[in-house]
Amino acid sequence: MKNLFSSNPETVCEITQAKQLIVAIDRGGVPLNPAKVNDIARNLGLEVSRKAPVEETITRIRKALERTK
Repeated sequence: MKNLFSSNPETVCEITQAKQLIVAIDRGGVPLNPAKVNDIARNLGLEVSRKAPVEETITRIRKALERTK
């Protein structure tokens, strides 16, 4: 019940989460958790192997975000 009225909800839309990831990377951030990047990609509907390079997954996330515009 507490989360219903909080100003910072725990759940974030998949697209918003992906955009936040890309913005952070573009600002020079480095994704430290490949599993989190894969999770974001899967939430966008992408199929991602656990063995896929993070850079490849990020490229696929960027392309998916372009399609949402």
